[in-house]
Amino acid sequence: MSIITISLPTTEGTLENYRLREPTTFEKHTGRRLPTSFSRIAYAAAHVVADPRKEVDPWLQTAVDWDATIKYRRYLWSLGLGVAEAMDTAQRGMGLDWPTSLELIQRSIDAARDFSATHQINTLLASGAGTDHLKASPAVTLEDVTAAYELQCEAIERAGGKIVLMASRALVRAATTTEDYVRVYDRILAQVEQPVIIHWLGGMFDPELIGYWGSDDDWKAMEICLSIIHHNEKKIDGIKISLLDEKKEISMRERLPATVRMYTGDDFNFPDLIAGDEQGHSDALLGIFDPIAPVASAALEALAQEGYKTYFELLKPTVPLSRYMFKAPTRFYKTGVVFLAYLNGHQNHFLMVGGQEGARSTLHLAELFRLADQAGLLRDPEFAAKQMAAVMAVHGVQGQ
Repeated sequence: MSIITISLPTTEGTLENYRLREPTTFEKHTGRRLPTSFSRIAYAAAHVVADPRKEVDPWLQTAVDWDATIKYRRYLWSLGLGVAEAMDTAQRGMGLDWPTSLELIQRSIDAARDFSATHQINTLLASGAGTDHLKASPAVTLEDVTAAYELQCEAIERAGGKIVLMASRALVRAATTTEDYVRVYDRILAQVEQPVIIHWLGGMFDPELIGYWGSDDDWKAMEICLSIIHHNEKKIDGIKISLLDEKKEISMRERLPATVRMYTGDDFNFPDLIAGDEQGHSDALLGIFDPIAPVASAALEALAQEGYKTYFELLKPTVPLSRYMFKAPTRFYKTGVVFLAYLNGHQNHFLMVGGQEGARSTLHLAELFRLADQAGLLRDPEFAAKQMAAVMAVHGVQGQ
């Protein structure tokens, strides 16, 4: 490869002539990877691609490029990864409204069926059900929250989908005791047709969810969540916790019923949590698996076929990128996810639902570029450098 360089801003207010490394090929062989070839279940929480050609006000209205969005899901399935649909990474409730989310879910279910039939494999797809169509109001009651969950769960199951039961901002507002959470979850879980994945999303991802399960103390909240899980064990496939705290996840994992999986949502410590220990391991439902999909797939295959050494060698370089992408304010990590998709040619623009392309600074984007390059995640460095130069020019940064 010829030497490729690009001018990037530094924290000192200067420009550096950054030199890109040789690209990394994570594929050991041609052909598809199967989910069944992995020793862990792995979902990537997938982003959506905005449609810049539609006449909408991005902060207020949603326009999705359906072709590009579904194409990316097919790419994830081709790597053996499952897709967690209409989740936080897709800007659910932060730009992506419920009517558009339902259309996204229905399109993804159709695409998964087609992919399965075409490739003769079983694709993994789970879709978020929440209460985000409820308008924020002090008048919202627990009955309103329950009815909202019922509406979304029924819509997803009617379309043939598997449910991820998302945390509810409306429930945080309406609940006055921990028992309110128990009543709502017990009622919803009693009605679902197949086991669901419960999602406990921490306040660092969504400040409006602080105090979920009825306590600001995560350890106390964990007790309530565990009691719900044990009471409804047969209706629960697993729990995804996104607290960015390795100790809390392991502690909770060790106390789950044997039939209930722990799906890590820890984008800081995921390699160790997925690898596990003699007491057990976590499966994965991760936002970071969207931008690092090729290396995640290769690492999971290595874990199943070769053991831990290659697995950790592959994932170790991605951890600095993930920690930087998900740094506080963590809820803006989606900007980095879409930025890497743009750099790698999965979409031809760097625009986002909700106008979130402006949620991170120019310096943040520059550091993401460096870290993605150092992790070998720029599949065509020359192309990525041209994409990056275009963004930097728009941001007023141009080489001398």
